[in-house]
Amino acid sequence: MATQPALPTEEDVLEALRSVDDPEVGINIVDLGLVCGVDLNAQRVRVELTMTSPACPMGDLICDQARRAVTALFPVGYPVDVELVWEPFWTPDRMSESAKQTLGWPE
Repeated sequence: MATQPALPTEEDVLEALRSVDDPEVGINIVDLGLVCGVDLNAQRVRVELTMTSPACPMGDLICDQARRAVTALFPVGYPVDVELVWEPFWTPDRMSESAKQTLGWPE
């Protein structure tokens, strides 16, 4: 009996999402704090993203790039859902320390 290969982990998904930059600031969406959650199970993976503002014109582009990055980790046909959410609202507190330093935010 053949065994199924292990699915990627949440950490693998986050690492793939680090390849997606917000084109307006040039920082990846994980360090920028745009990833609100990753829900991964045997049936599907769901990624929740937010934007720095509801008026952000890059939302669709970022979601599409995130979907492609995550889909590349999984077997063909594995359901990958990337959803844009507005709660919790994004604040600079969500950024990594390196992102804050890059943007010149006070510590």
